[in-house]
Amino acid sequence: MAGEPTPGAPGATGGPARSTPGASGALAPGTPGASGTPAASGTPAASGTPAASGTPAASGTPAASGTLAPGTPAASGAVRSTHADLTWMSATEIAREVRARRLRVSDIAEHFIERIERLNPALNAFVVFDPAQVRADAHRLDAAIDAGDDVGPLAGVPYSLKESTAARGLPHTGSMKPMEGHRAAHDAVVTQRLAAAGGLFMGKTNLPENGYYCGTENHLYGSTRNPWKLDHSPGGSSGGASASVAAGLTPVADGSDGAGSIRVPAAMCGLVGFKPSTGRIPNELLPYRHATFISHGIISRSVADVALLLNVESGPDAVDPLSLPSDGTDYVAALEGDLSGWRIAWSPDLGIGARDDTDPEILALCEAALPAFEERGATIVEASPEWPDPEEAFWNGVWLPAYAPDLGAYDWGGMRASGTVDEELWEIVSTGAASNGDVVAAAELVRGAFYRAFAAFMGSHDILLSPTVRVPGYPAAHWGPSHLDGQTLRRRHLGWINTYPFNFTGTPAASVPVGLTASGLPVGLQLAGGHLADARVLRAAANFEAAHPWAATHHPPHS
Repeated sequence: MAGEPTPGAPGATGGPARSTPGASGALAPGTPGASGTPAASGTPAASGTPAASGTPAASGTPAASGTLAPGTPAASGAVRSTHADLTWMSATEIAREVRARRLRVSDIAEHFIERIERLNPALNAFVVFDPAQVRADAHRLDAAIDAGDDVGPLAGVPYSLKESTAARGLPHTGSMKPMEGHRAAHDAVVTQRLAAAGGLFMGKTNLPENGYYCGTENHLYGSTRNPWKLDHSPGGSSGGASASVAAGLTPVADGSDGAGSIRVPAAMCGLVGFKPSTGRIPNELLPYRHATFISHGIISRSVADVALLLNVESGPDAVDPLSLPSDGTDYVAALEGDLSGWRIAWSPDLGIGARDDTDPEILALCEAALPAFEERGATIVEASPEWPDPEEAFWNGVWLPAYAPDLGAYDWGGMRASGTVDEELWEIVSTGAASNGDVVAAAELVRGAFYRAFAAFMGSHDILLSPTVRVPGYPAAHWGPSHLDGQTLRRRHLGWINTYPFNFTGTPAASVPVGLTASGLPVGLQLAGGHLADARVLRAAANFEAAHPWAATHHPPHS
C-alpha cells in the first residue's frame, strides 16, 4: 500500500541501456539467526546468481582478486583511514573524508560488506548483494581518486537501491514470485545519478509484493525485520531500506513513496525519511508516465544527508513527463538559517481522525518535541486544514486504479492456488479492475477539493506537523496493526498512517525521529510543506534535528 505498484514486467518499459554500478546477482535471504527470523518463502533466480559468499557473476564481473586489500595505500601514498568505526559516520562525513584522501573507498567497502554479511541474515534487508562487485567498484573509485579525478559529491558513500528501482542486469521483480529471474534492461535515472556522483552501490533492498502495503514481507524474498525489535516489522514498503540504514549497513538508501512508503518505515526504524514534491526526482516506477502520487525519495540518519542526495537526484529528465525543471536550489545550503517568523501548525490527527485513534505514547512524544521548533524561533499553533476526509477518495481514485493494470499481468488463479501471492493484493487488483469510471471521477473531484483546502491552509502556515503513524509498530508475523483486524481492507491499509494525504496533494513531507516508546520502538514526527516547498521542509527538519538530535546517536540493539 505505502509503496509503488509495478504492473507487468518491471524494467521492461524501455529506455537506453546505461552503465550500472554494483552487484550482478541476487542474495538468497539469509539463514535464520538466533532471533528466530524465518527463512524466505522464495528463492531468487538460480541462473547465474552469485551466492552471498561473493562469487562473481559469470558475465564479466570483475573478480575480487583485483581489489586492493583493505586499507592498502595506493602507489600515490594516500593515507589509510584511521577511523576506528565507519558504521555511524554520515554520508556527508564519509564523502568529505574520501575527497580529502583520509579515507579509502576500499576500506569503506570491506567495513560494510562485513556488516551486511553478519547482520543481514537476521534482518533480511538486502536481497541483492554481491561483495565481489562492491570491491571492484571500490577499487575503481580509489583508482580514480589516486589519479586526481573528482569522482563526485557522493565520493565513496555506501548506498542501496530499492529492489523495484531499475538497475540494468540486476533482479527487478517488485518482490513478485512470478517475476523471479527477471532483470532490468536499463538503469533508472536515480540509479544513473547516484553512480555518476561517485557513490558506492552495495545492493538492493526488500519490499512487499509490488509495494502494496506498509509492511515488508513477500513470497519471493521473505520477511524483513526491524533492528529495534526483530520480531516486529520495519514498516514498508521501503522496509528493507529503512532496516538497513537503521542497523548501520549503509548510511543512506533509495526509497519510493506512494502513500507513505518512505516516511512510515523511517518512523518505525528511527530515521529521517523524505518524500519530495511530485516530479522533483524523475521516476519511471510505473509503466504509465503520469502518476502524480508516487516519488523516489531518501532514507538516512540525518537531514544533511537527505539534502546531499537530493542535490544529486533532483532535476528534470525526459523519461518522466512530470519531472520538474531545476530551480537552482542547493538543498544543503538551504538548511542554513533558523525558523524566526515561521508559523507552524501542529495537528494530532490532521483533522481526519480522532485524537484517541493515536497511541498515547506517540502523541506524548510528538507533543514533547514541539518546543524544539519554538527554540529555533517558530510559533506553534494547533490547527488542521478544513479538508474532506481523503481515505475513500484516495483508495478509489489513486490506489485501486494504480493496481488495476496488474490484473492481466500475472496468472492470479495459479498464484492463489499455490499460495504465492497475498490475498490482500488480489483484492486490491481485482477491485481496482472492476471499478467504474464514475467512481474514479468522483474521487478526483474530492482530490481537487482536498488540495484546494490544503493550499489555503498552507497560505498562513509554513509547516504542518503530525505524528507520522498512529501506532508504534506491529509484529512482523501480522498483516498490519491488529486493532484494525476485521475491518475493511481500505481501513486496514490507511487507518493507522498519516502519510497518504501528502501523496494525494503531491507535496513534500518528511518524518524525523522523536524518541522511543517504553517498549523500545521508535516514533516519528511528520513535517509537511506546501506546493514545491521541499527546501522549506528540509530546513524545518534540520532545525528540529539541531535542537533535538536523535538518529545520529541512538542505535538499535541489532546493529
